[in-house]
Amino acid sequence: MFSSKTLVTRSLSRFQVLSARSFASSASMASIEKIVVIGAGLMGSGIVQVAAQANYKVVMVDQSADALKKGEGIIRGSLKRIAKKKFPDSTSEQDKFIEGVCANYSTSSDAIESLKDTDLLVEAIVENLEVKRKLFSLLDQNAPAKTIFCSNTSSLPISHIASSTKRLERFAGLHFFNPVPQMKLVEVISTDDTSKKVLKDLFDFSKKIGKSPIACKDTPGFIVNRLLVPYMLEALRLYERGDATLQDIDTGMKLGAGYPMGPFELMDYVGLDTLKFITEQWYSSNPHLKGESLVIPSPSIEKLVSQGHLGRKSGKGFYDYSK
Repeated sequence: MFSSKTLVTRSLSRFQVLSARSFASSASMASIEKIVVIGAGLMGSGIVQVAAQANYKVVMVDQSADALKKGEGIIRGSLKRIAKKKFPDSTSEQDKFIEGVCANYSTSSDAIESLKDTDLLVEAIVENLEVKRKLFSLLDQNAPAKTIFCSNTSSLPISHIASSTKRLERFAGLHFFNPVPQMKLVEVISTDDTSKKVLKDLFDFSKKIGKSPIACKDTPGFIVNRLLVPYMLEALRLYERGDATLQDIDTGMKLGAGYPMGPFELMDYVGLDTLKFITEQWYSSNPHLKGESLVIPSPSIEKLVSQGHLGRKSGKGFYDYSK
């Protein structure tokens, strides 16, 4: 027979267990509020900006103070351009807008400390599979169970990155496009393990920051790059065979197809080193693509990258931007 003290103790224990389960359930169903973005480059700072503009609380994380300072400079420069368009006749309103957005984000060089109470983590670092896997493995050990993990990779398999963690159901791709503040599209990429609830949360988040999300399974290049990269590589083959000049190819696609940029202008904008990495990764890592001429690496890209001509960011690519 149990004493009244024992019954009370057991009742309290049962209440605590039920409360803990209830709390865990409600936590897993909670909406996205706090966000951490790893990487303060063009993509990372852009993601921070659009989230902060939508009144989310965001932490921008990078390894060095210089990188964070550069990221803040990118954000403020972008906000100044937006503010001038929104409030062309009032500098005080422009300043108010800029400071209001900037108040919604903070910076940190401590990724682990920044993860406390985080609902969504978005990684936007170098396009290197092993570097991303090491980062996510470390973060997975320190992030709350509720945190959704996302990679902004444009080409690497999400499942390969996710397998470095123990939260496969809460891992997805969230691929923004450059420049993030202007480009409306976000690709939401699911693996076979990603939960429907996580996908819904990511779609809702994307809409709240003013983007138009589209869904795609974890296939090489997702939707946009799967179609765009072969298009650019075919333009390269036209040029390499001597069938047309790169200037005429660009003019043809702009005036004949209505594209805002020709393929060579676009490659320079994307970065030739980025395109080189994507094509090599596709060609070497996907046996079903290896036999397709559409993804064979280009000798023109190889040569330009080896010379340090990476496109707009280096001042020269297929075109010279230093003049």
